[in-house]
Amino acid sequence: VSFDLLGLPPDPETAQQFLHDPNPLAYEKLIDELLASPHYGERWGQFWLDLAGYSDSEGVQDSDLIRPFAWRYRDYVIRAFNDDLPYDQFVLEQLAGDRLGADEATGFLVAGSWDQVKSPDPVLTANQRADELHDMVSTTGSAFLGLTVGCARCHDHKFDPIPTRDYYSLA
Repeated sequence: VSFDLLGLPPDPETAQQFLHDPNPLAYEKLIDELLASPHYGERWGQFWLDLAGYSDSEGVQDSDLIRPFAWRYRDYVIRAFNDDLPYDQFVLEQLAGDRLGADEATGFLVAGSWDQVKSPDPVLTANQRADELHDMVSTTGSAFLGLTVGCARCHDHKFDPIPTRDYYSLA
């Protein structure tokens, strides 16, 4: 259970206490203790951070610069899991946290790669911005809708639930 909830083995002392606890509610007590551990949010937050494309750096091949404040979003996610933040509030804060006083939550929208080196060519700069927005829309669709909406950037499919018009509305 410790591996499942925390991603860590129990320390030998805790394991021995559990094995020798005669209380019929020992298992429930152990579960409550593990869920109260700060490691719980670290364990389960990592899966969400993967969905969000979280990185401590920009993720661009030629200029992979460190994001000095990326940890704020990571810590927000860990805290949300540890505080058992309701999912609807979790979603709302990540999409509109700047309006709700949860600015660090909107790190979700900018957790993906970002090219800080802008070109003096306005067309190339516009293309870079379009790629950044594409990452935001694709990540949002995958994480919150369970849909791959990125292909709608270029074309409609006869049976796709997200047409190009909706893709650009999201962008």
